[in-house]
Amino acid sequence: MSSPGVQLKERLFHFTIAITFFASGLVINAMQLILLLTVKPINKWLFRKLMYYLCYSLYSQLTFVSDWFSNSKINVYMDAEDEKKYCGKENVLLIMNHSYEIDWLAGWMFTEKVGVLGNCKAYAKKVISYVPVIGWAWKFAEFVFLERSFDKDREIIARQLKEVYAYPDPTWLLLNAEGTRFTEKKHEASVKFAQERGMTVLKHHLIPRTKGFTASLESLRGRCPVVYDINLAFKKDAVNPPTLSTLMSGKPVEGYMFVRRIPLETVPADEEKAAAWLHNLFIEKDRIIESFHTTGSFFKTSGFKETACKIYPRRLSTLLNFVFWFLLSISSILYYLISSLILKNWIGLSIALSILAIFYFFMVKAINMSKISKASNYGAEANKTQKN
Repeated sequence: MSSPGVQLKERLFHFTIAITFFASGLVINAMQLILLLTVKPINKWLFRKLMYYLCYSLYSQLTFVSDWFSNSKINVYMDAEDEKKYCGKENVLLIMNHSYEIDWLAGWMFTEKVGVLGNCKAYAKKVISYVPVIGWAWKFAEFVFLERSFDKDREIIARQLKEVYAYPDPTWLLLNAEGTRFTEKKHEASVKFAQERGMTVLKHHLIPRTKGFTASLESLRGRCPVVYDINLAFKKDAVNPPTLSTLMSGKPVEGYMFVRRIPLETVPADEEKAAAWLHNLFIEKDRIIESFHTTGSFFKTSGFKETACKIYPRRLSTLLNFVFWFLLSISSILYYLISSLILKNWIGLSIALSILAIFYFFMVKAINMSKISKASNYGAEANKTQKN
């Protein structure tokens, strides 16, 4: 249990983060809208170049928390030649296990180090596109928003992937093939689903939902040459759990990531064979994670060749970016509050204080929503009727 002084310090930091992130986010959203209306109709190449920096400026505020404030790190295991020759230099489809509250942030830490954070995109629920700041930023950045109606989503995927991979620089697209975050309840439903259909039961993953993957293949070919299989794990006996609350408390976490580069040409073109390929990939992923949790290594019992570990140094750009937005946001807000107080502008002062309270509320809400206990029931319900 933290002391009252420590708790107050943490809340002040949370408040600072909230003000900086949401205030800067709204400014960035406005700049994105201006680019959408003025630059994109004339020059899509320039629009996407500028969009990279705006997205990076927003996302890297969160990697600042993990890299600089909490001093967390990710141990990356990847074939040295692949890492040197290809990583950060090609279009990629990412397939990553969805098991932790901060798996998305661990992914961002990796992509930030290899220079593609601003061009990271994902398949996401359409409702997220309506969320101020992050949802709007993703909408402007041409994320693939799905409605979870396969007939509609097939058309969306075909159309949107052409946009995603038309960026002038390497673009990484994340597909959470499990469809939702791993929880014990959803895993029980996944195990039952596999047993009823004679499929291999997965211990550390949910049975992948193949339709989004197979529907993407035709549009991926010729645009995206590879799949990166991302296997993320945190030690179960670690002192600090891998949660946002941990990071926001300034406590470090240490993640381990095994990255495999798989040429897309090895994925079958036939839909059923491609679905089987994805299932087999998750069987391999399960062996990899099982090896880590039982031996402390991704390689000892998984059957995969051991690769050297690389720890990327944190970059000064994330620190400078946060400091810039912090100084701009805080100074602007303080100026307005003090001016309103001096001029006795009580209405303006009340509105400003209310907005600040809303920023803090959204930050607390975001932290709580990221908790595994707050995960949706989508996977548990969908597995009852899933057809692959």
